[in-house]
Amino acid sequence: MPGDPDVVVLCGGQGTRLRGVTGGRQKTLAEVAGRPFLEWLLLALRRQGVGSVLLATGHEAGEVASRLGDGRRLGVEVRYSREPAPLGTGGALRLALHATRAARLLVLNGDSYCRMDLRALAGLHAARGARASLVLANVPDRRRYGAVDRAPDGAVTAYLEKLAGGPGAVNAGVGLYEREVLAAIPEGIPVSLERAVLPELVGRGLYGLLAGGPLVDIGTPEDYRAAADLLAGDLRLLAAHGV
Repeated sequence: MPGDPDVVVLCGGQGTRLRGVTGGRQKTLAEVAGRPFLEWLLLALRRQGVGSVLLATGHEAGEVASRLGDGRRLGVEVRYSREPAPLGTGGALRLALHATRAARLLVLNGDSYCRMDLRALAGLHAARGARASLVLANVPDRRRYGAVDRAPDGAVTAYLEKLAGGPGAVNAGVGLYEREVLAAIPEGIPVSLERAVLPELVGRGLYGLLAGGPLVDIGTPEDYRAAADLLAGDLRLLAAHGV
């Protein structure tokens, strides 16, 4: 990926709504088509040239580390950052900065997947001189997500976290951030990236790129059960390049 950002995957969610259907596994380890969801995500990153990933863990961090190890089996170097207490998505990223050095960070939610083009995202980010660039996906109902409106040049003109309903574009859980954006997050306290950071960037260097294909979020039992069918084509392709 151009610019070689550090890659951070957020894996700290407790996934309480999924406990009844995942056998008590940590949410990102919920099995989809015979593999933990997180492994599919790492294979997708590897296919786009990512060789090293930092997993920002929290709840049941040991379970994630026990399954993924150093990532050698998947062909991706895996390192870990662990929250001492729940810090939210923004707080977890602020903590993860201590284990990174790059001027930019590619950040992904560990419980969602979309058909991302990281080269195109980096191209938009560079061309616009962006402070943060999000991958967006169209969904039939935006109420569960961060609803995003944007101008023709990709500039985000509105970001409403879990407020705006109806069809349209949402934050797909993948973003490229300048380091200074994440370094400005207060350290050691719970902060939501989606509620406290992204809305403040509207009109101040926040851009969005629409992805192809569906957004798959395994945050609810219904979406988790549908994940394998929604991702069938992508999973076959990843399996062919997997282990």
